[in-house]
Amino acid sequence: MKNHLLLLCAFLCCFPVFALDSEDVILDKLNNAIKNKQHYVKLKEERILNFKKIKSETLTKEQEYNYNKTLYLEYQKFNSDSAIRYVKKNINIAEQLQNKDLLTLARLQLVTLYSSSGKYRESEAILKSINKKTLSAQLLPTYYISYREFFEHYAANSYNEEYRQQIIKYRDSLLTILDPKSLDYKINRIQQDIFHKKFNNTQKKLQDLLQVTPEENPQYAMITYLLGKINEATNNLELRKKYYALSATSDLKNANKDNASLQELALVFYEIGDVDMAYKLTQSAIEDALYCNVQFRTLLMSEVYSIINTVYLEKEAKRKTELQLYLLCISLLSVFLVAAVIYVYKQMKKVSRIRGELYETSQKLAELNKDITQTNEQLQETNSQLSESNHVKEEYIAHFFSLCSTYINKLENYRIILNKKATAKQFDEIYKILKSTTLVDNELEELYKNFDIIFLNLYPTFVKDFNALLIPEEQIVLKQGELLNTELRIFALIRLGITDSVKIAAFLRYSLSTIYNYRTRGRNKAAVSRNDFEEMVMKIGSMALKS
Repeated sequence: MKNHLLLLCAFLCCFPVFALDSEDVILDKLNNAIKNKQHYVKLKEERILNFKKIKSETLTKEQEYNYNKTLYLEYQKFNSDSAIRYVKKNINIAEQLQNKDLLTLARLQLVTLYSSSGKYRESEAILKSINKKTLSAQLLPTYYISYREFFEHYAANSYNEEYRQQIIKYRDSLLTILDPKSLDYKINRIQQDIFHKKFNNTQKKLQDLLQVTPEENPQYAMITYLLGKINEATNNLELRKKYYALSATSDLKNANKDNASLQELALVFYEIGDVDMAYKLTQSAIEDALYCNVQFRTLLMSEVYSIINTVYLEKEAKRKTELQLYLLCISLLSVFLVAAVIYVYKQMKKVSRIRGELYETSQKLAELNKDITQTNEQLQETNSQLSESNHVKEEYIAHFFSLCSTYINKLENYRIILNKKATAKQFDEIYKILKSTTLVDNELEELYKNFDIIFLNLYPTFVKDFNALLIPEEQIVLKQGELLNTELRIFALIRLGITDSVKIAAFLRYSLSTIYNYRTRGRNKAAVSRNDFEEMVMKIGSMALKS
């Protein structure tokens, strides 16, 4: 009997650790990783900073090239803009050394960074400028990987069966030159089998790889992601959720911002009806894609986010309705309880034996009054917000009619000028006036100036309050005669409730990516929590309007 127990203990110790984790444990680890995401980012940044500190000023060009290459690898899946900067440095070094192989390697690295950032034309131009026949055997794998990833990124933006065939083609070429014993070969071989829907032995191969791959290895996330893909194709929802969760947790702990697992897992939770978790995962995935500037991930997430966000908002609206119903019930109950207390009070004069019961009822009444007070405070806050909204509307309606009248007068004057010149047959002058953009530029400048005046009339302390939300060294100092600058206007629109970046970009005549960058930069400069920054901006000036 004793021997049997020893054998059982030995078996349990040898059994793979990941198999012991239940679904709840795996999801707890995922939620903990999302919660501590900034901690993992900080660890990554500290590791990079420590590496930068060891740089010597006496490095040779070759050593400096390798130094930049290490930083490129650190930033590749973390911050593509920084990775691009170090690759470009290596291109300059390789040109100075007149080393063709080093130059080609750096350019191929730039290809993948450009294509993931949405610079497809630049990426394709570099690839076409490289003659495969002149490449050394060491560069061929990188060449095939760059082409494969280029088509993968491009297919995310504009899917076409031709792109899928190109992905298969370059992966086939890659497999012909990789070492069959290497992990890269095995993973690419498995990916190719999944492309061809060969699922029979693929899952077994991936599970074998999983047992020998540590969780901190970046390939661990890829292996579990592929296991999730296989179970998605075979309609195994539980295993699909498990492996995507393992993959997402690994990516989060490695501060890998270019990940697909969170998006796939969000869809799983959406399918099973857990909209809150789906929304949480989608938000995290979009934050990572924007942080890393991985445009093809952002495009993939946009459709998913719109679907999940719509359902989430509907659910939130339903919750609010239920809350209002509960508040009504509490109010009615309060009335009944007050009536009961009055009745008990009258009965106390007649029957002394119920004094103990009255004491207990009084305690309950005190708790109920506390709940009523909290409810009243919430109602007062809601009324204050409605008052603020009405005040803003009244102010803007008055300014709107004034601006409309002004623009009608300007249009009438413009018509009179053109009519006079047409009557005088001064067609060259008319063409010169119509061709000039000065009028539009002046009107835009006046529009923004009017916006600044109106907005600061509503929220006179906005600039001061906004700076109070930033760390001291990042606070905004306006130029002489300047009311608001571009960054302040963006957050002024957010304060007015216009949070859609597309609408903000249209109003300010900037690109969508510029608006994203300004908003991200604002959160990064915040002295408060990045997640609460814009919410706190939307509360600026509330007390002033209330008074």
